[in-house]
Amino acid sequence: MLDVLGLDPVEEAAYRRLVTVPSASTAELAAHLELEAAVVGPALATLGDKGLVATSTTGTGQFVASPPMVALGSLVRERQDDLRRARWELELLAEQYRGAAAQRTVTDVIDVVTGSAAVAQRFAQLQRSARTEVLALVRSGVAVVSAEENTEQDRAAERGVAFRVILERTALEQPGVFRNAEEATVLGQQVRVVERLPLRMIVVDRELALVPLTATAAEGRGPVGALMVHPSGLLDALLALFDHTWTTAHLLGAAGTAAAERDGLDEVDLRVLTLLLSGLTDQAVGSQLGLSVRSIQRRVAALMETCEVHTRIQLGLQAQKRGWVG
Repeated sequence: MLDVLGLDPVEEAAYRRLVTVPSASTAELAAHLELEAAVVGPALATLGDKGLVATSTTGTGQFVASPPMVALGSLVRERQDDLRRARWELELLAEQYRGAAAQRTVTDVIDVVTGSAAVAQRFAQLQRSARTEVLALVRSGVAVVSAEENTEQDRAAERGVAFRVILERTALEQPGVFRNAEEATVLGQQVRVVERLPLRMIVVDRELALVPLTATAAEGRGPVGALMVHPSGLLDALLALFDHTWTTAHLLGAAGTAAAERDGLDEVDLRVLTLLLSGLTDQAVGSQLGLSVRSIQRRVAALMETCEVHTRIQLGLQAQKRGWVG
């Protein structure tokens, strides 16, 4: 937690311990932290240089913590000053960039990013820079960064950035994808599903798009790369593609819990319905939920009996009519 103020883990642990006791020696701190004194000693020296600890006036080699509001407060103010200066520089650079962007030629509206590391870095940077909205088209397979590795998405969502994600149906068959999509919807992100997507894409604030050159890293021939698309007619076309696909996609995870509970459905029934309506086979549904194909078929048969229907198409219509799914 205190690493944002420049403290390493040993320094933070030593300071936190000193805050809770009147004083302590290097040996006592080392014993409590289960570290060597040779490691704790330099940490205390650094804390002293930062004004976070001082030696006791008793002259017995004891250390005492400086008041947090005074010592850490000064470090916080220093970081705030640094951030203000950085923000001012950012605004200046952004203004200069906008001026240069206005003079872009036709060939300048696209930047080519080559190499998996560079593409992954640009992917993370885009999400970190998002202010209001991120749009994404997600095909099956992994282009450069997997869902588990994409930690920037959760951080952006925590900042209040809205996410609208369209999944290709076969992507839901990959292990863990449905669980990640469910968690995303709980956090307020919107997820929809379509049968097929023509490409992968992420768009930030409707201003910049990143489009991988290949569907997946495994399918690539030659170096991995992506196109960074700046405001242009091409970006407008990509946005139109997303908007049109969004209107025709099936909503994922919009379960009517109250209506379902009223009719005796449990959480697993709702998940089965959601995945079936997304076009997954019984085997794929069972794989996502950790159930056998026979279990899935029994649940579907019971739901059909409840709705008094004879086909799965009729079941889907009844599920929507009864408010079980959106």
